[in-house]
Amino acid sequence: MYYLGNCVYPGYNPQEFQKSLELMFEAVQGEKEDRLFYEYLISIAPKQADKEIIASIRDDEIRHNLMFKQMYLYYTGQEITDITEEDFKKPASYVDGIQQALFGELKAVEKYREIRKGLPDRHHRDLVFEILTDELKHASKYNFLYTENRTNGRVQNEPNAEKTPDDWVRYTAYLVEKAQEDVNRGINLTHILQEFILMGVLVGKGYSPQQAYETVETWERTGESKLLQESKDRT
Repeated sequence: MYYLGNCVYPGYNPQEFQKSLELMFEAVQGEKEDRLFYEYLISIAPKQADKEIIASIRDDEIRHNLMFKQMYLYYTGQEITDITEEDFKKPASYVDGIQQALFGELKAVEKYREIRKGLPDRHHRDLVFEILTDELKHASKYNFLYTENRTNGRVQNEPNAEKTPDDWVRYTAYLVEKAQEDVNRGINLTHILQEFILMGVLVGKGYSPQQAYETVETWERTGESKLLQESKDRT
């Protein structure tokens, strides 16, 4: 039995729980810098659809920070304060900013996975799983923006060019469902992100979500991608 604040939970690892609290504290640092980064990306985005996608991600991240703060307060009785100095640096270009944001999502997923692993109750683990699912969606959206803008803003599948942000969310829902199934099966998140970011690239090139999924799964199954096979075997 481990005690912290006013909460007592039997049968969990106190070291992992302490690590979760430390990572929660880290997760909400740099909020001001993040806000400036999102606002800058929105200001230089070339299309209204891009602006709306980034704004929706920004709003999700604000909500995630609030959720982590509430969890931390629940467990410790203490509020998290941002102790980092504001240090916003403009990316070299819009595409560089999108790439930076994409890599940031990947790092966040690894951190949030560790947070979830150490939490002592199902309710808060489920909340962090919800956050992880959002991060997978964000990575897919950023990957689409990156692919679209790397090809001078033209999606190779012309019928997709007129899709709204919500259309894209609905269109790629199949991939999100498949990613959630992989998470539930215990497949490591690095492998899941590698696969589904590749699928997002293929969707940006004109594949349907189902075609993209089957193509990447074939690459892994046949050994055409040795890196995918290797990452799946990692714990």
